[in-house]
Amino acid sequence: MSIPLQPDPPRRHNRYLLMRHGHSQANAQQRIISTPAQGLLAFGLSRQGVQELDTRLADWCWPVPTRILHSDFLRTTETAERVAAHFGLETQPEPRLREREFGQFEGGSDRHYHDVWALDVRNPEHREYGVESVASVAARMQGVIGSLESALRDETILLVSHGDPLQILLTALEGRLLSEHRDREALLPAGVTMLE
Repeated sequence: MSIPLQPDPPRRHNRYLLMRHGHSQANAQQRIISTPAQGLLAFGLSRQGVQELDTRLADWCWPVPTRILHSDFLRTTETAERVAAHFGLETQPEPRLREREFGQFEGGSDRHYHDVWALDVRNPEHREYGVESVASVAARMQGVIGSLESALRDETILLVSHGDPLQILLTALEGRLLSEHRDREALLPAGVTMLE
């Protein structure tokens, strides 16, 4: 019995680089900062994060971006602005690239990430503790790429976002179960990957 070939996914019109923000003040304090109320104007890059970005830019080995879109949180905005200054580009805020909201855990210890991830494995659509579901994050992150594919051609686009949303997006684009998003290797702060 032969196995039918899966159709190739449609070819993208643009090239995409995904970047996680540099080490932030929230990372340094081991706190969850996931809502616009706290993340838009506070908890920017730490001194370590600035150094990480300087090193990343000095050793840049990816295609040079022609556009930069970023979450409008302070830590991602500061990351995008440093990259943009290095390459002589403008930045464009994109709220759909924001951090996943962690509901009742907002402002608390980042050890609660593990509580949420354990629930994600059982149900990627759960909203326990007021957390944004994995399915919702995947939809909005894929929506960004869908919008760019409709509007642009032959661009190299850098998307600057956060750890969980990027991991969820990569899991979705790989065609894996969303409940498995923590099984794939995470991007480290200031980490960059290119979509194949």
